[in-house]
Formats: sequence, structure tokens, C-alpha cells
Amino acid sequence: MTDCIFCKIVAGEIDADIVHSGDQVIAFRDLHPQAPTHILIIPRRHVPTLHDLTPQDGELLNEMFTAARQLAADEGLAERGYRAVFNCKDDGGQEIHHLHLHLLGGRQMAWPPG
Repeated sequence: MTDCIFCKIVAGEIDADIVHSGDQVIAFRDLHPQAPTHILIIPRRHVPTLHDLTPQDGELLNEMFTAARQLAADEGLAERGYRAVFNCKDDGGQEIHHLHLHLLGGRQMAWPPG
């Protein structure tokens, strides 16, 4: 995907504050944070949306959630709590169509969101 900003971050063509790098995923701080801690966890390969995952992507999802758990602990969020969320497609609030898991914390989260 030559026009995908997240693919360009994975390729090192665009700078990002990368806080985790794994076999299948990387994580970096969101440029427009919605909480004191706002990290995006993305697959290295282009997957447009959550709906595009297949049963064979279980290992990828495991790595994404494991990274979220570790980052929450590293950021001091584990004890008080945090939110991990996927947005899917336009009506779901997905702005960049490259699968990404938002890790948000450091403030009280409202419900319902959005």
C-alpha cells in the first residue's frame, strides 16, 4: 500500500515515536492523542480493517493484545485501568484504513464512547 501512512511508518519512511517493535506488530504514540497515553498498535502487514481478518490471523491478534498488555504495564496504566479499542470502517470511526488497536489511559474513560 504505497499511500497508507501506517505502511510508511512500518517501512521507516515516516518518523514515529515507536514504543514497541515485535515480529508482526509495531506500536507508536498517536500524533493526536485522546488521552494522556494514546498508543496505536498495528500489524506490520497491511490489513485494512478488523473485518478483513481471517481465522489464520489468531497469532497476529495475540501479538497485538500481548503488546497492549505489556505497554499498559510499562506506561503505569495496569493498576488503574485503560481502554483498548478497534474502530472498524467509516461508521465505526476508523480514519486510517490499516488495522490499529488504540491503547488509551491516564484519565477516566466515559461510557458510552463517542
